[in-house]
Parts: sequence; structure tokens; C-alpha cells
Amino acid sequence: MDENIDGVLLTPLKIISMTDGNVLHGMKCSDQGYLDFGEAYFSMIETGVVKAWKRHKEMTLNIVVPLGEVRFVIYDDRDNFSSQNRFQEVILSVNNYQRLTVPPMLWFGFQGLHKNTSMLLNIANIEHSSEEVDRKKINEIKYNWEFNK
Repeated sequence: MDENIDGVLLTPLKIISMTDGNVLHGMKCSDQGYLDFGEAYFSMIETGVVKAWKRHKEMTLNIVVPLGEVRFVIYDDRDNFSSQNRFQEVILSVNNYQRLTVPPMLWFGFQGLHKNTSMLLNIANIEHSSEEVDRKKINEIKYNWEFNK
């Protein structure tokens, strides 16, 4: 579970403290993981809710959590990769402020952990298209989503 999956990046991000409200960096075109810009979107998730499983065939995800706390689980079923059949779990929040880069062809899901609604931002390299997404029901990939802090 602790092992990294081939191609997945975690990039520490800068938070600039300001008396009137902090500035949270997201991504620059010079950052590792940046390929191109297709779209940016926000996704909200309630406490304890799990949204799983999805796999993009072409899209690279660059995910930041500026509000709340979200657990991401990535599963690699790609043939001929050293991380085949591994899971990687990452928890992102302002207290662990990083950008999670997920390349195409990896399954992922996420769960809201904060007591209030959490929000994530995805800065994607291409625009969303339903033709480039595969989905599975939550029980089609065996993973224990119970969480104890």
C-alpha cells in the first residue's frame, strides 16, 4: 500500500500566508506533471462518501485539495509495469498540501474525510470526454474503504 505506482507524482505546493487570507498555489506550466491545459474543474465530496472507480484513457489528472481532506486510492492493473496489481493511497488537505498527478490508464477513487464538505480541483491536460473514461462499480476492485484516523 505504501509503494508508489509508476507514473504517479506527488508535488509539494506552496502556501503563502496572508493576514487577509492565504494564497494556495495549484500549478504552473513549468511544473513537473504539467503536459497541457484542457480544463479545470472542482469536485465536492461529502464526509465518508466514496466515489470509485474511474480510469481515464487519455487524461492526466493534477489534483489539489484546497478545502477539507480527501483520501485518494489509485490501483494499477496495467500489464508490463512494475507496480501492476498495487494500490497507492494518498491523503491530501491544506495540512498535506501537495498536487497528485495521475497518468492515464490507472484506476482511482476518492473519499471525503473532513467533517464538512471537501473540495478538490483537477487541472486536466485535455477536456473531459465520456468516450475516454472507463468506470467500474465500487465492488469490482477489492479495496477496504473503511477509514480510522
